Amino acid sequence: MEVRGQPIASVPSVSSNTPIASLALVSPKPETRNAEPDFAAAGFDILSGYEIQISDELLGPVTNDLAAISAKTEALIPPKVKALDQKRVVLKGFMLPLKVEGGLVTEMLIMKDQSMCCYGTVPKIHEWVSIKMVDKGVRPMMDQPVTLFGKLHVGEMRENGYLTGIYRMDGEKMAAEEN
Repeated sequence: MEVRGQPIASVPSVSSNTPIASLALVSPKPETRNAEPDFAAAGFDILSGYEIQISDELLGPVTNDLAAISAKTEALIPPKVKALDQKRVVLKGFMLPLKVEGGLVTEMLIMKDQSMCCYGTVPKIHEWVSIKMVDKGVRPMMDQPVTLFGKLHVGEMRENGYLTGIYRMDGEKMAAEEN
């Protein structure tokens, strides 16, 4: 059975306490092709759409006053990018596998463009996202754009005091782009 073109299971429930006025506002969600309504768009147009200069002081290694250095790094990230922190996002880019288990990629970088993956161009720190898949891995897909879905974390990442990135994602799923 369908109500307003939607299966009955997707129509909001109505109780005897629901005001009549609110029933008139119930309408089906617009259908959008390939839409993922639970994920915000976080493309590289946003993530790398600003100038960033990382000084040697910020790169590390930090041995003293990590909080002060971290604050300087965080100040370089614009508010519209920081607003994506802890959000479920969709991100398109090029895969650079880092860890493969059982033929599936469990850790990777998603790069802004293909030249960073294969042709030796050194990317800027805001032109990649470090991704760890939260469940099983995904199949390797080199030399073609992919779309990753997951929870984005915005802020500096350090290993042994050295700045290693400013974006990471808990990857939930991946889709290949159609050409």
